[in-house]
This record gives sequence, structure tokens and C-alpha cells, in this order.
Amino acid sequence: MSGPQVVTLGCRLNAFESEVMRELGAKVGMTDAIIVNTCAVTAEAERQARQTIRRLRRDNPAARIIVTGCAAQLSPDKFAAMPEVDRVLGNAEKLNTAALAETGDDSVIQVQVADIMSVRETAPHLIAGFEGRARAFVQVQQGCDHRCTFCIIPFARGRSRSVRPDAIVRQARKLVEGGYREVVLTGVDICSYGGDLPGRPTLGRMARRLLAEVPELCRLRLSSLDPAAIDDDLFQLFAEEPRLMPHLHLSLQAMDDVILKRMKRRHSAAQASAVVARARASRPDAAFGADLIAGFPTESEAMFANTLAAVGDLGLAYLHVFPYSPRAGTPAARMPQVEPGVRKARARKLRAVGDEGLRSFLESRTGTTADVLVERGRSGLSEHYAPVELDFAADAGEIVAARLTAVRHGRLIGSRAA
Repeated sequence: MSGPQVVTLGCRLNAFESEVMRELGAKVGMTDAIIVNTCAVTAEAERQARQTIRRLRRDNPAARIIVTGCAAQLSPDKFAAMPEVDRVLGNAEKLNTAALAETGDDSVIQVQVADIMSVRETAPHLIAGFEGRARAFVQVQQGCDHRCTFCIIPFARGRSRSVRPDAIVRQARKLVEGGYREVVLTGVDICSYGGDLPGRPTLGRMARRLLAEVPELCRLRLSSLDPAAIDDDLFQLFAEEPRLMPHLHLSLQAMDDVILKRMKRRHSAAQASAVVARARASRPDAAFGADLIAGFPTESEAMFANTLAAVGDLGLAYLHVFPYSPRAGTPAARMPQVEPGVRKARARKLRAVGDEGLRSFLESRTGTTADVLVERGRSGLSEHYAPVELDFAADAGEIVAARLTAVRHGRLIGSRAA
């Protein structure tokens, strides 16, 4: 059944929701629509969304263009004012079959965006798969109750709310039955999982149940984790369960205590270091990634140096580096700003140190054997999230054993293991 074209911008949660929209749209006959699922994490993300919409209109003059996602939730009138846009849907409406079905009716109002803070539940949606992907994402949580001073996302996603464990198990089982070997648990703030559910199950308890009830699932991976809220159950599962991948990505943002306080983060630099040490003690081969912001307001050279040094001290292999971008409506936008050129220069330094950390980690894996999930062509990902280029053919979605022989152009080279 053909459905709408869905263009996904931003996070893994958007990727999951795009597949929901693709399947719902097919059911209601949306064959002439293009849905743009936007991101609002930075001002640049919104600019790229508008640029994408204009390009799509040039390339598809007869299509109905529907804009949704976080940027649409926050600034619906701005997108509605674009001549290229036919309809604007909020983050709640985009997953509502009736709202999607109405998009073919010119008599319906163009903007349909509700108060996201009034949404109290996250309806589970069963999807069959992910177009063009070897890995599958499963939403376990939505929204955020914290108020980091740089972040606008809670106002786009609403309050924290969790998907019931039984619904998560059903979704994972359906994906595994469809041939997926790896599932990634995703959400806005997955470490807050379960606080709104009966019995208050933790992320670790839910993940353990998922692995127990879906024994056919080969690999489970976690999206970004808040180092202030990783539960003991999850640490224990990380130590005991080989199907939980030895790769953790942490939402650090900075590693200077003054900046962390001004960001209104809930961890200190020492607490973040302790999280890495505890996880590495239980899985010595574990790989770590982090989100980092360069040039946050009031950040001095000395403060930045603390964050820069931490990348090497913690042995971080995968960095997502963002030069700070002021977001209207956030407290940080009203703080004394670091000059844009300095922000960009600091981001370059962080990325360079991150590149060195990745190179060092990849080299440490040479001479070992990895189970590689093939994604496309001869490229895939190891258990440690390391990119691997195979020197033999394999089918997408297959997990193959590979002997890691060298590092070339930022990727490991894998030969068929004997």
C-alpha cells in the first residue's frame, strides 16, 4: 500500500514517528502528500527545515506539503505563512489518524496544533519496519519535565510520559518478526522512563523484561542517557546482558561545573566521570559517546578547557558537538553570549579531539572479532557502534562475524571471520 513521502529531520524519535505517519498515511490514502517532520533543537535546524520545504515544493509542484514536528509545534504560524505549505500539524496531531485523514480536505483549517502540555499519555503505535534501515527504533518515552536553560524541546514535546512495557514488548516482537536484529530504545528523556506508570518501572527493569520476553532479539541499544538519572537496574543489566550493546551515549553537554549549573543540568563533572567509570568497570570494552555544547553563554577559555580535557580523560569515542545556538524563549538566550566565531572555533577543537578519540578506539579494536550488523552495501556497525567496511559481500540486515584488520578513513576494515 503506497503512502505519503515522509522527510525526517532531527532525532531518532522523529524517525520512529515518521514511520508511524507513513503507515497511518497509507491507510487513509495519502498518496499525493509530502510530510516534513521537523526538528527545533537549534535555530539552524529550523532554517534547514524551511530550506527543505522550499526545495520539496520546487521538485514537487503538485504535491500537498504537510509540515509537522517540533519546529511546527513551536512556530506553527511561521510555517503556515510559507506559500509552499498546505497544512501544519502539531506533535500530537501528526500521530492521529483522523488529523492526517483531514489533510485532503481544503475546507479544514490549515493549522492544527494543540497545547502539547495538555497531553498526558503517549499512545503506542505498532509499526512494521523502517524504510531503508537495517536497525529499528522503538519509542519508550515522550516529553521532558526538566528545564535545561538552553533547551526548547520540552515546549515542543510536552510533559514526560512513558509507553507501557507490554506495548514496548509487542512493538519489539513485531519488528523482530519482520527481520530486524537490532532495536534502539528512544525517547526525549528515556532515563525518566516509568515514573508515570503503575509500579514506577525503571528503564533498566523495562529493558530486562523486553529482552526476556523477546528472546529472538539479537541486539538492544539505548539512545542518549542522562548521566544524572541512570538507574541501578540499568547498570546491572549492562554488566550482565550481552545482548545490551556495549555502547552508551551520554547527554553531558559540558564538563565544567559552573557551566553545568548555568545550563541547569542535574549532574556535576565528577558525577559524569563516575558514571563512565562504573559502566567501564562492568564492561571494560564499552564505548562511550556524548553530546557536547561549545561556547555556552559565559563559557571562558578555562571552562572550555575542562570540557575539552574530559573528552580524552573519559576516552569518549563518539561526539555530537553543537556550537551553542540561542533559542528564543530559553533562559540561556538572555545570558551574556560568547562571540559566534569563538563558539565555532571551540566546536572545531572539540570535534578534532573527538576524531582522535574515535581513531584511538577504532585502533584498539583491530585484531579482534566483531558481530557486524550490515546496513547497506558492505558497510555496517559493530556491537560498539563502530563503523565497519567489510571486504566481503553480505545482505543488509544480516549480522556477520568479521575479523577487524585495520582502520581506514575513519572506519574499521573487516574480513570474514574463520
